[in-house]
Amino acid sequence: MSYKPKDTKERILHRLKITHGQLTKAISMVTEDRYCIDVIHQSQAVQQALKQIDNLILDDHLRSCVADAVKKGDQTKAIDEVMQVFKKSNI
Repeated sequence: MSYKPKDTKERILHRLKITHGQLTKAISMVTEDRYCIDVIHQSQAVQQALKQIDNLILDDHLRSCVADAVKKGDQTKAIDEVMQVFKKSNI
């Protein structure tokens, strides 16, 4: 039977723990002087996993916090926050 997270927070934590394991593996690979390309592949897996986690967090934020802000008429602040995230990620 496979693990099934019950809510978004649990999904995020589960993915972060998996990513932590991948990063730990990359560190040990460098320590062990493993082949550089293998280390790069592991690093790329960590980076991709972090992007997926960011997407999950952003999706949850849009569906909850931003939706609530729009309902309360405070959409400008909510939109500005989300745009700051995009600006940082598109450097």
